[in-house]
Amino acid sequence: MRPIAQEEEDDLAAEEENKLINEEYKIWKKNAPYLYDVVITHALDWPSLTCQWFPDKESPANKPYTVHRLLLGTHTSGQAPDYLQIANVYLPKRDDSPSSDKLDRGDYDDERGELGGHTVPIQPRVQIIQRINHEGEVNRARYMPQNPDLIATKAVSGEVLVFDRTKHSSEPDRDKVCKPNIRLIGQTKEGFGLSWNPRKAGHILGASEDMTVCHWDITSYTKAKTSIEPTTIFRGHTACVGDVDWSQTQENILASVGDDRMLMLWDTRSSTEPTQKIQAHDREIFAVAFSPAVDHLILTGSADKTVALHDIRSPHKRLHTFEGHEDEVLHVAWSPHSPTIFASASGDRRINIWDVSQIGVEQTPDDQEDGPPELMFVHGGHTARPTDFCWAPGVDEQWTCSSTSEDNIVMIWQPTMRIWAGDEVKVDQTELEPEPMQGIEVTQEVEEVQMNEAGPSGQKEGNGSAS
Repeated sequence: MRPIAQEEEDDLAAEEENKLINEEYKIWKKNAPYLYDVVITHALDWPSLTCQWFPDKESPANKPYTVHRLLLGTHTSGQAPDYLQIANVYLPKRDDSPSSDKLDRGDYDDERGELGGHTVPIQPRVQIIQRINHEGEVNRARYMPQNPDLIATKAVSGEVLVFDRTKHSSEPDRDKVCKPNIRLIGQTKEGFGLSWNPRKAGHILGASEDMTVCHWDITSYTKAKTSIEPTTIFRGHTACVGDVDWSQTQENILASVGDDRMLMLWDTRSSTEPTQKIQAHDREIFAVAFSPAVDHLILTGSADKTVALHDIRSPHKRLHTFEGHEDEVLHVAWSPHSPTIFASASGDRRINIWDVSQIGVEQTPDDQEDGPPELMFVHGGHTARPTDFCWAPGVDEQWTCSSTSEDNIVMIWQPTMRIWAGDEVKVDQTELEPEPMQGIEVTQEVEEVQMNEAGPSGQKEGNGSAS
């Protein structure tokens, strides 16, 4: 047993941390109308360790919203049945149609922490439309890009379960039995890394705490053979494998990272040994992502609080280190729309958006205080560690993001256009009030003064901030 004094000290530290989190969140809420064009905060029944936008979108005529779908899971710690979940997300319509929703920062809903879409009658903005029984928590869920109705999950058993969404009802079977359409077997411990091959339908990778990466081909499925053994087991890591990713352009190339601090590149045509093996960080590596635009660029995120950019043509020479997080980096994701943009989610409760093209740009001393030039935006709306992050796939939503956190929250958010569109943004003078009003966008000069007065969270290093 721990000494009573130690327990009291831990309780006091936790209380102080909660106070700090609450204060930071209050500042973030105060600044949110100036930092975002859309903020939707929704409390799920249970935390989701995963989130992914589906590619489809509905735009109902004469309605001020568009309808999107989000892939989620549950993590109930055995207190209730677990489910694979699909939700509808209602976003304010942003086009020139008569039914579109006009952005008015005066409509910021302080109680809900929501901005954008106040003419949208749908409440809540996130609605679960399908639940499928699952064995234990859903560590990660990803749909197959060539057929989004096929969804794979990382289960706590170590198996990867594949569900055909169309063969399951909208409500879970009452017997509470998990009935995947395919079971991918071969790993003995749980994991979080899961990646479908974007170039080759049916090929999927799973990373595991048993130190392996498995590659399965689900096209070998038959009704008589619903459990599939790996096509290949990649053995090379000497500790838990944290994440895995396919190359976006070369169908045979994949990368894995692990607690052994190693980044390994593999070729499915010569699978016994990694083609490249690099100590990429000084601490455990939790995340890896190939660039969708430049096939030789790859990101890794680590417990050393940094994101590293590598050129796999010269793997032992790191191109750049992105510093700005105050805790371990849990997830990295390139934007599917802008080749130089990526995001990183960290245990510091922040999700940072970075622009590789701004590396080395000269800064004024004031700008230097806000962080490096490549740090575009800091999303500080979460009060607990983020569990997953995803960019919306649609061109019209290219700066819209979703993120989940350990405290049951799913957030849908889009940084203000003034950050990512820059000088292209034209301010309609009729929108500006003659007198500064709380929650209403005013002139740039007044906005900058308000942001500076808001303290550290009004700028890049704070709770949702912009360069």
